[in-house]
Amino acid sequence: MVTKHPLPPSLEPTSVTQALTDPQWRATMSSELIALMRHDTWHLVPPPKGCNIIGYKWVFRVKRLADGSIDRFKARLVAKGFNQRPGLDYTQTSSPVVKPVTIHTILSVDVMHGWPLHQLDVNNAFLHGNLTEEVYMSQPPGF
Repeated sequence: MVTKHPLPPSLEPTSVTQALTDPQWRATMSSELIALMRHDTWHLVPPPKGCNIIGYKWVFRVKRLADGSIDRFKARLVAKGFNQRPGLDYTQTSSPVVKPVTIHTILSVDVMHGWPLHQLDVNNAFLHGNLTEEVYMSQPPGF
């Protein structure tokens, strides 16, 4: 049996320790942290006494093109929200998203008018939201 994706899924690290040993993944992790700092998402500070420190998890993905070849490596630093306390660490849990029916409508209008269609990938789109609460998260080791 011939597979369309000849590279094994093991390209994605299963742990931070494993990722830090690979220069490609380490560079990808560094890019993620640089983006967080560039967008003024967080600052490295000592936590106040008695505050709730949120843990984190690295999520690693190999993004592929339609032919199965590697497009890019992605690493995301994700807060473990299940440790957060309502009213203290957060007040809202919703996030604005585009509904499929909206995309379908826009694509239909585009096709009807024969307009050119382009795809746009917004890097770090999640960083454009506003957070009013102070949240303390543990520092990722190795950085």
